[in-house]
Amino acid sequence: MSYTDTASTFPGSDAPSRQAPVAVDPDRITMAVILARMTEFFDFFVYAIASVLVFPYVFFSFADPLTATLYSFAVFSLAFIARPIGSLIFLQIDRKFGRAVKLTAALFTLCGSTMAISFLPSYSDVGVLAPVLLAVFRIGQGLGLGGAWDGLVSLLAMNAPEKQRGWYAMMPQIGAAMGFGLASAFFIIFVTQLSNPEFLAWGWRFPFFVALALNVLALFARLRMIVTPEFQAMLAQHELEPKPVFEMLRSQSRVVITGAFVPLASFALFHLVTVFPISWVVLHTQQRLSDFLFVQFISAIIGGGMIVVSGALADRIGRRKLLVIAASLIGVFSFIAPILMGSGDIGRYLFVLIGFSLLGLSFGQAGGALASRFSREYRYTGASLTSDISWLIGAGFAPLVALGFSSEFGLFAVGIYLLSGAVCTIVALFFSRKLDMPA
Repeated sequence: MSYTDTASTFPGSDAPSRQAPVAVDPDRITMAVILARMTEFFDFFVYAIASVLVFPYVFFSFADPLTATLYSFAVFSLAFIARPIGSLIFLQIDRKFGRAVKLTAALFTLCGSTMAISFLPSYSDVGVLAPVLLAVFRIGQGLGLGGAWDGLVSLLAMNAPEKQRGWYAMMPQIGAAMGFGLASAFFIIFVTQLSNPEFLAWGWRFPFFVALALNVLALFARLRMIVTPEFQAMLAQHELEPKPVFEMLRSQSRVVITGAFVPLASFALFHLVTVFPISWVVLHTQQRLSDFLFVQFISAIIGGGMIVVSGALADRIGRRKLLVIAASLIGVFSFIAPILMGSGDIGRYLFVLIGFSLLGLSFGQAGGALASRFSREYRYTGASLTSDISWLIGAGFAPLVALGFSSEFGLFAVGIYLLSGAVCTIVALFFSRKLDMPA
């Protein structure tokens, strides 16, 4: 794929020089992107699972289990509030010091915060300071995740063959399924092999340690990619440079608004099949936790397979049509989900199996839908901030809202939440037809 020549000035040159068009092999980018997303989502899911199994009993032990879990979910939401702030901060670092400095600082903020959580004392040791420190480092995770946007996803999207855009758009999303599967595997091992006192005392901390090693590995893979001549040439051609946010909004505000709502069906479902059902099983059923975690692990594999299917279908029928179909299926599922969740062990297994399948089908193209809507010069900044906003609206408060309302009014509240996400996606896709952007 070639690009129009653009004049650029290189260090040590007094006059602009012409840069040749650059072609980037998308397969070279894919592994770095998948590894990056896997580590980010591993951090994310380690915290998410611990927010149900650990934090209510370690940091909020002064409250009853339901209230403690709601407190834990409230702290869980802080990262989604901090994430767009992190994007703004690290975009400035990117503009002043370069992509490598920005990415290194962001990932060490992310994994440093994750590591710090593993060393935190409990409420019984230091009182209210314990949940306060948990909140501080959760905010640190959000700031770091917001800054971890490296442009590789956009680079992959821009260099995908025209007839395989859906296929390459789903590649980064595979990392999410891998991250959840790996996080689940760690907790399955520790929940089954340790007594509950041992698990709450020290066992839960080990997955947080692993996050550091994974993030360092991902950092080197990403740095190795972004310092390549091809990537730097793309920056010089003004394809992946960070733009001032207000400049981007003046030009692309309609794209930001519609783009933030397009993935809501996926993002609403995201936490309602991963985090929420664990909390419901722990608080409101006698179901064996290890069995349920294992079914979620298997479901994550199935969800990963459906992400791959979404890539093939998007190239065959179109991304917009696939997202409408997936959102419609999630809307139908919203009427069935409360029945399954309330119908015993088998029903809850079916809930996560079907939910992960629909999530993979929809989530596989959600990221591509965000990136594709922006003009090239604003794609890096626009896709980053729009993704942050979409996660905040669709997923940030999902566990808190779903558990709080379903515990008070019944499981039909879960169905309403899912249905609202599906409706938002369909409406946003309808309005996005008016935008002069590729779908």
